[in-house]
Amino acid sequence: MQQIASLQQAFEKYLQARAFNQEPQGLYGPADYIMKSTGKRVRPVLAMLGCQIFGGDLEKGMAVGLAVEVFHNFSLVHDDIMDEAPLRRGKPAVHTVYGLNAGILSGDVMLIYAYKFLLEAGKPEVAAKLVEIFNGVAIEVCEGQQYDVDFETREDVAIPEYIRMIELKTAALIGGALQMGGVAAQGDAESVSALCSFGRSIGIAFQLQDDILDTFGDPAKFGKKVGGDIAQNKKTFLILKAMQLAQGKDRERLAELMSSYPEDEAGKIKEVTALLRQLDIPQWAEALKAKYQAQAYEALQRVKGDEAVKKVLWGLSESLMQRQS
Repeated sequence: MQQIASLQQAFEKYLQARAFNQEPQGLYGPADYIMKSTGKRVRPVLAMLGCQIFGGDLEKGMAVGLAVEVFHNFSLVHDDIMDEAPLRRGKPAVHTVYGLNAGILSGDVMLIYAYKFLLEAGKPEVAAKLVEIFNGVAIEVCEGQQYDVDFETREDVAIPEYIRMIELKTAALIGGALQMGGVAAQGDAESVSALCSFGRSIGIAFQLQDDILDTFGDPAKFGKKVGGDIAQNKKTFLILKAMQLAQGKDRERLAELMSSYPEDEAGKIKEVTALLRQLDIPQWAEALKAKYQAQAYEALQRVKGDEAVKKVLWGLSESLMQRQS
Protein backbone atom coordinates (compact mmCIF):
# COMPACT_ATOMS: atom_id res chain seq x y z
CA MET A 1 0.00 0.00 0.00
CA GLN A 2 2.99 2.30 -0.55
CA GLN A 3 1.18 4.18 -3.34
CA ILE A 4 -1.75 4.87 -1.00
CA ALA A 5 0.63 6.28 1.62
CA SER A 6 2.20 8.47 -1.07
CA LEU A 7 -1.20 9.79 -2.12
CA GLN A 8 -2.15 10.46 1.50
CA GLN A 9 1.06 12.42 2.04
CA ALA A 10 0.51 14.43 -1.15
CA PHE A 11 -3.03 15.23 -0.09
CA GLU A 12 -1.96 16.28 3.42
CA LYS A 13 0.53 18.71 1.90
CA TYR A 14 -2.17 20.03 -0.44
CA LEU A 15 -4.57 20.37 2.51
CA GLN A 16 -2.05 22.22 4.69
CA ALA A 17 -1.67 24.88 2.00
CA ARG A 18 -5.43 25.41 2.18
CA ALA A 19 -5.97 25.10 5.93
CA PHE A 20 -8.77 26.92 7.72
CA ASN A 21 -6.44 29.14 9.73
CA GLN A 22 -7.91 32.57 8.96
CA GLU A 23 -9.99 34.95 11.03
CA PRO A 24 -12.45 34.92 12.67
CA GLN A 25 -11.15 31.95 14.64
CA GLY A 26 -14.57 31.42 16.19
CA LEU A 27 -15.76 30.40 12.71
CA TYR A 28 -12.70 28.73 11.23
CA GLY A 29 -11.14 27.21 14.34
CA PRO A 30 -13.69 24.36 14.58
CA ALA A 31 -13.30 23.63 10.84
CA ASP A 32 -9.52 23.54 11.19
CA TYR A 33 -9.87 21.27 14.25
CA ILE A 34 -11.82 18.54 12.46
CA MET A 35 -9.86 18.80 9.22
CA LYS A 36 -6.61 18.23 11.11
CA SER A 37 -7.94 15.20 13.00
CA THR A 38 -6.43 11.88 12.04
CA GLY A 39 -8.99 10.64 9.53
CA LYS A 40 -8.01 8.04 6.93
CA ARG A 41 -8.53 10.47 4.01
CA VAL A 42 -10.28 7.60 2.21
CA ARG A 43 -12.50 9.79 0.05
CA PRO A 44 -9.82 12.17 -1.25
CA VAL A 45 -7.54 9.22 -2.02
CA LEU A 46 -10.41 7.63 -3.95
CA ALA A 47 -10.92 10.86 -5.90
CA MET A 48 -7.22 10.93 -6.72
CA LEU A 49 -7.24 7.29 -7.83
CA GLY A 50 -10.40 7.94 -9.87
CA CYS A 51 -8.48 10.63 -11.69
CA GLN A 52 -5.31 8.55 -12.10
CA ILE A 53 -7.14 5.56 -13.58
CA PHE A 54 -7.89 7.67 -16.64
CA GLY A 55 -4.47 9.34 -16.77
CA GLY A 56 -5.65 12.62 -15.30
CA ASP A 57 -3.62 15.38 -13.65
CA LEU A 58 -3.17 14.55 -9.96
CA GLU A 59 -3.65 18.22 -9.03
CA LYS A 60 -7.21 18.03 -10.37
CA GLY A 61 -7.80 14.84 -8.42
CA MET A 62 -6.61 16.55 -5.24
CA ALA A 63 -8.95 19.50 -5.83
CA VAL A 64 -11.88 17.08 -6.10
CA GLY A 65 -10.56 15.19 -3.09
CA LEU A 66 -10.38 18.35 -0.99
CA ALA A 67 -13.94 19.32 -1.87
CA VAL A 68 -15.16 15.83 -0.98
CA GLU A 69 -13.17 15.70 2.27
CA VAL A 70 -14.40 19.12 3.40
CA PHE A 71 -17.99 18.14 2.63
CA HIS A 72 -17.56 14.80 4.43
CA ASN A 73 -16.18 16.48 7.54
CA PHE A 74 -18.92 19.12 7.45
CA SER A 75 -21.46 16.30 7.50
CA LEU A 76 -19.68 14.67 10.45
CA VAL A 77 -19.77 17.91 12.45
CA HIS A 78 -23.53 18.17 11.98
CA ASP A 79 -24.14 14.41 12.42
CA ASP A 80 -22.33 14.46 15.76
CA ILE A 81 -24.54 17.34 16.89
CA MET A 82 -27.69 15.47 15.84
CA ASP A 83 -26.51 12.22 17.46
CA GLU A 84 -25.17 14.00 20.57
CA ALA A 85 -21.97 12.01 20.02
CA PRO A 86 -19.18 13.10 22.38
CA LEU A 87 -16.29 11.62 20.37
CA ARG A 88 -15.08 11.60 16.78
CA ARG A 89 -11.96 9.65 15.79
CA GLY A 90 -11.05 9.17 19.43
CA LYS A 91 -11.11 12.93 20.17
CA PRO A 92 -13.82 15.22 21.54
CA ALA A 93 -16.31 16.09 18.80
CA VAL A 94 -16.38 19.66 17.47
CA HIS A 95 -19.51 20.66 19.36
CA THR A 96 -18.06 19.18 22.57
CA VAL A 97 -15.06 21.51 22.29
CA TYR A 98 -16.55 24.62 20.70
CA GLY A 99 -20.28 24.43 21.45
CA LEU A 100 -23.38 23.78 19.35
CA ASN A 101 -23.61 27.19 17.65
CA ALA A 102 -19.98 27.10 16.53
CA GLY A 103 -20.44 23.55 15.23
CA ILE A 104 -23.47 24.54 13.15
CA LEU A 105 -21.96 27.72 11.68
CA SER A 106 -18.53 26.21 11.01
CA GLY A 107 -20.20 23.29 9.27
CA ASP A 108 -22.11 25.75 7.09
CA VAL A 109 -18.97 27.55 5.94
CA MET A 110 -17.25 24.23 5.24
CA LEU A 111 -20.05 23.31 2.84
CA ILE A 112 -19.56 26.60 0.98
CA TYR A 113 -15.80 26.03 0.78
CA ALA A 114 -16.40 22.53 -0.64
CA TYR A 115 -17.93 24.19 -3.71
CA LYS A 116 -15.09 26.70 -3.89
CA PHE A 117 -12.48 23.93 -3.94
CA LEU A 118 -14.44 21.87 -6.47
CA LEU A 119 -14.33 24.72 -8.99
CA GLU A 120 -10.52 24.41 -9.00
CA ALA A 121 -10.70 20.90 -10.49
CA GLY A 122 -11.13 21.76 -14.16
CA LYS A 123 -12.19 24.06 -16.95
CA PRO A 124 -15.65 25.68 -16.70
CA GLU A 125 -17.43 22.91 -18.63
CA VAL A 126 -15.78 20.20 -16.50
CA ALA A 127 -16.42 22.15 -13.28
CA ALA A 128 -20.09 22.48 -14.22
CA LYS A 129 -20.37 18.70 -14.57
CA LEU A 130 -18.58 18.20 -11.26
CA VAL A 131 -20.98 20.58 -9.48
CA GLU A 132 -23.94 18.73 -11.01
CA ILE A 133 -22.65 15.39 -9.67
CA PHE A 134 -21.74 16.94 -6.33
CA ASN A 135 -25.22 18.42 -5.92
CA GLY A 136 -26.82 15.04 -6.52
CA VAL A 137 -24.52 13.34 -4.03
CA ALA A 138 -25.03 16.04 -1.39
CA ILE A 139 -28.81 15.71 -1.67
CA GLU A 140 -28.54 11.94 -1.31
CA VAL A 141 -26.39 12.29 1.81
CA CYS A 142 -29.01 14.56 3.40
CA GLU A 143 -31.79 12.17 2.43
CA GLY A 144 -29.87 9.29 3.94
CA GLN A 145 -29.36 11.18 7.17
CA GLN A 146 -33.08 11.90 7.41
CA TYR A 147 -33.96 8.25 6.85
CA ASP A 148 -31.47 7.35 9.58
CA VAL A 149 -33.24 9.71 11.97
CA ASP A 150 -36.69 8.47 10.92
CA PHE A 151 -35.71 4.85 11.50
CA GLU A 152 -35.04 5.51 15.18
CA THR A 153 -38.77 5.91 15.86
CA ARG A 154 -40.10 3.37 13.37
CA GLU A 155 -40.78 -0.23 14.35
CA ASP A 156 -41.32 -1.54 10.80
CA VAL A 157 -37.95 -0.82 9.13
CA ALA A 158 -37.09 -3.51 6.58
CA ILE A 159 -33.55 -4.60 5.73
CA PRO A 160 -33.79 -3.32 2.10
CA GLU A 161 -34.78 0.09 3.47
CA TYR A 162 -31.72 0.09 5.70
CA ILE A 163 -29.44 -0.83 2.79
CA ARG A 164 -30.93 2.01 0.75
CA MET A 165 -30.36 4.40 3.65
CA ILE A 166 -26.66 3.57 3.95
CA GLU A 167 -26.29 3.75 0.19
CA LEU A 168 -27.55 7.33 0.37
CA LYS A 169 -25.82 8.41 3.58
CA THR A 170 -22.42 6.75 3.10
CA ALA A 171 -21.98 4.99 -0.23
CA ALA A 172 -23.14 7.87 -2.45
CA LEU A 173 -20.19 10.04 -1.41
CA ILE A 174 -17.68 7.22 -1.86
CA GLY A 175 -19.02 6.50 -5.33
CA GLY A 176 -19.22 10.22 -6.02
CA ALA A 177 -15.58 10.79 -5.08
CA LEU A 178 -14.48 8.21 -7.66
CA GLN A 179 -16.95 9.47 -10.25
CA MET A 180 -15.85 13.09 -9.88
CA GLY A 181 -12.20 12.08 -10.02
CA GLY A 182 -12.94 10.29 -13.29
CA VAL A 183 -14.86 13.26 -14.69
CA ALA A 184 -12.00 15.62 -13.77
CA ALA A 185 -9.74 13.35 -15.85
CA GLN A 186 -12.36 13.30 -18.62
CA GLY A 187 -12.61 9.50 -18.58
CA ASP A 188 -15.11 7.78 -20.87
CA ALA A 189 -18.67 7.91 -19.55
CA GLU A 190 -19.25 4.14 -19.41
CA SER A 191 -16.10 3.49 -17.38
CA VAL A 192 -16.74 6.43 -15.06
CA SER A 193 -20.24 5.05 -14.41
CA ALA A 194 -18.81 1.60 -13.62
CA LEU A 195 -16.28 3.22 -11.30
CA CYS A 196 -19.11 4.97 -9.48
CA SER A 197 -20.96 1.64 -9.14
CA PHE A 198 -17.81 0.10 -7.69
CA GLY A 199 -17.65 2.90 -5.14
CA ARG A 200 -21.27 2.57 -4.12
CA SER A 201 -20.97 -1.18 -3.53
CA ILE A 202 -17.76 -0.68 -1.56
CA GLY A 203 -19.47 2.10 0.37
CA ILE A 204 -22.27 -0.21 1.49
CA ALA A 205 -19.75 -2.86 2.50
CA PHE A 206 -17.73 -0.16 4.29
CA GLN A 207 -20.76 0.89 6.34
CA LEU A 208 -21.60 -2.72 7.20
CA GLN A 209 -18.05 -3.09 8.49
CA ASP A 210 -18.56 0.07 10.54
CA ASP A 211 -21.78 -1.38 11.97
CA ILE A 212 -19.93 -4.56 12.92
CA LEU A 213 -17.14 -2.60 14.59
CA ASP A 214 -19.60 -0.35 16.44
CA THR A 215 -20.99 -3.39 18.24
CA PHE A 216 -18.17 -5.92 18.23
CA GLY A 217 -15.05 -3.79 17.80
CA ASP A 218 -12.15 -3.20 20.18
CA PRO A 219 -12.75 0.14 21.96
CA ALA A 220 -9.01 0.84 22.01
CA LYS A 221 -8.86 0.60 18.21
CA PHE A 222 -12.30 1.78 17.10
CA GLY A 223 -11.93 5.43 18.14
CA LYS A 224 -15.58 5.76 19.18
CA LYS A 225 -17.67 4.31 21.97
CA VAL A 226 -18.44 0.68 21.15
CA GLY A 227 -22.18 0.05 21.38
CA GLY A 228 -23.14 3.59 20.39
CA ASP A 229 -25.64 2.38 17.81
CA ILE A 230 -27.31 0.13 20.38
CA ALA A 231 -27.42 2.93 22.95
CA GLN A 232 -29.15 5.20 20.41
CA ASN A 233 -31.61 2.47 19.31
CA LYS A 234 -30.34 2.62 15.72
CA LYS A 235 -31.91 0.10 13.34
CA THR A 236 -28.69 -1.23 11.83
CA PHE A 237 -28.56 -4.40 9.76
CA LEU A 238 -27.41 -6.23 12.90
CA ILE A 239 -30.55 -5.32 14.83
CA LEU A 240 -32.93 -5.78 11.90
CA LYS A 241 -31.56 -9.24 11.14
CA ALA A 242 -31.74 -10.18 14.81
CA MET A 243 -35.38 -9.11 14.98
CA GLN A 244 -36.02 -11.21 11.89
CA LEU A 245 -34.40 -14.32 13.38
CA ALA A 246 -35.25 -14.04 17.08
CA GLN A 247 -38.31 -15.82 18.42
CA GLY A 248 -40.51 -15.77 21.51
CA LYS A 249 -39.09 -14.15 24.62
CA ASP A 250 -35.78 -13.32 22.96
CA ARG A 251 -37.55 -11.26 20.30
CA GLU A 252 -39.72 -9.53 22.86
CA ARG A 253 -36.69 -8.70 25.00
CA LEU A 254 -34.69 -7.40 22.06
CA ALA A 255 -37.59 -5.18 20.98
CA GLU A 256 -37.94 -3.89 24.54
CA LEU A 257 -34.24 -3.11 24.87
CA MET A 258 -34.04 -1.40 21.47
CA SER A 259 -36.83 1.01 22.36
CA SER A 260 -35.45 2.02 25.77
CA TYR A 261 -32.94 4.46 27.24
CA PRO A 262 -32.13 2.86 30.62
CA GLU A 263 -29.85 4.42 33.21
CA ASP A 264 -27.69 1.31 32.94
CA GLU A 265 -26.67 1.93 29.33
CA ALA A 266 -23.68 -0.41 29.59
CA GLY A 267 -25.94 -3.19 30.79
CA LYS A 268 -28.27 -2.70 27.82
CA ILE A 269 -25.36 -2.80 25.37
CA LYS A 270 -23.99 -5.96 26.95
CA GLU A 271 -27.35 -7.77 26.87
CA VAL A 272 -28.15 -6.79 23.26
CA THR A 273 -24.66 -7.79 22.14
CA ALA A 274 -25.06 -11.19 23.79
CA LEU A 275 -28.36 -11.74 21.96
CA LEU A 276 -26.74 -10.80 18.66
CA ARG A 277 -23.95 -13.31 19.19
CA GLN A 278 -26.49 -15.97 20.15
CA LEU A 279 -28.21 -15.45 16.78
CA ASP A 280 -24.91 -15.54 14.80
CA ILE A 281 -25.49 -11.98 13.62
CA PRO A 282 -21.77 -11.23 13.07
CA GLN A 283 -21.64 -14.06 10.52
CA TRP A 284 -24.78 -12.78 8.75
CA ALA A 285 -23.28 -9.30 8.55
CA GLU A 286 -19.99 -10.61 7.19
CA ALA A 287 -21.84 -12.58 4.51
CA LEU A 288 -23.78 -9.51 3.37
CA LYS A 289 -20.61 -7.45 3.34
CA ALA A 290 -18.97 -10.10 1.13
CA LYS A 291 -21.91 -9.91 -1.29
CA TYR A 292 -21.36 -6.19 -1.84
CA GLN A 293 -17.60 -6.68 -2.15
CA ALA A 294 -18.27 -9.16 -4.96
CA GLN A 295 -20.57 -6.66 -6.69
CA ALA A 296 -17.87 -4.02 -6.37
CA TYR A 297 -15.22 -6.25 -7.93
CA GLU A 298 -17.50 -7.02 -10.90
CA ALA A 299 -18.05 -3.29 -11.48
CA LEU A 300 -14.34 -2.54 -11.28
CA GLN A 301 -13.66 -5.15 -13.94
CA ARG A 302 -15.81 -3.11 -16.36
CA VAL A 303 -13.64 0.00 -15.95
CA LYS A 304 -11.40 0.60 -18.96
CA GLY A 305 -8.43 2.30 -17.38
CA ASP A 306 -4.94 1.86 -15.95
CA GLU A 307 -4.77 -1.72 -14.67
CA ALA A 308 -2.06 -0.90 -12.12
CA VAL A 309 -4.23 1.81 -10.58
CA LYS A 310 -7.20 -0.58 -10.55
CA LYS A 311 -5.11 -3.04 -8.52
CA VAL A 312 -4.23 -0.31 -6.04
CA LEU A 313 -7.88 0.66 -5.78
CA TRP A 314 -8.96 -2.92 -5.12
CA GLY A 315 -6.20 -3.35 -2.51
CA LEU A 316 -7.41 -0.21 -0.73
CA SER A 317 -10.99 -1.45 -0.70
CA GLU A 318 -9.90 -4.82 0.70
CA SER A 319 -7.98 -3.11 3.50
CA LEU A 320 -11.04 -1.03 4.38
CA MET A 321 -13.11 -4.19 4.76
CA GLN A 322 -10.59 -5.61 7.23
CA ARG A 323 -10.01 -2.45 9.26
CA GLN A 324 -10.47 -2.36 13.04
CA SER A 325 -10.97 1.39 13.39
